[in-house]
Amino acid sequence: MDSLRNSDAFVPELSLVAELDNQIVGHILFTKIKIVNNATSYESLALAPMAVLEDYQKQGIGGALIREGLQRAKELGFTSVIVLGHENYYPKFGFQPAVKWNIKAPFEVASEVFMAIELVPNALQHISGTVQYPKEFESV
Repeated sequence: MDSLRNSDAFVPELSLVAELDNQIVGHILFTKIKIVNNATSYESLALAPMAVLEDYQKQGIGGALIREGLQRAKELGFTSVIVLGHENYYPKFGFQPAVKWNIKAPFEVASEVFMAIELVPNALQHISGTVQYPKEFESV
């Protein structure tokens, strides 16, 4: 995680924590990634990692972190987010299979768990390709 924080992909404003009674109970990080199609690349964000302490799960903390993070990302001018996650959880926040836009993961993964969301309407309309994660993701 420190390697991501020290990389060019790190966006400090998109590293958020949830706090209850002066204790950090959750964290979410959005990191810059690229969607690459031949010689063309487009900037996007990856939602990863997200964690909530076990005793505080299923109380809406993760959802609040996601909603706040997506809003802040949009305010910072980002137009889309990619997530690799549970196919029954992330669609609640508007994520859809990335294959809808012909966006692929750089590794084998079921299409229903590799998702994207447009923060701006039609932001992914003319974008397709393979997601390129920063090399620092390999150590997370």
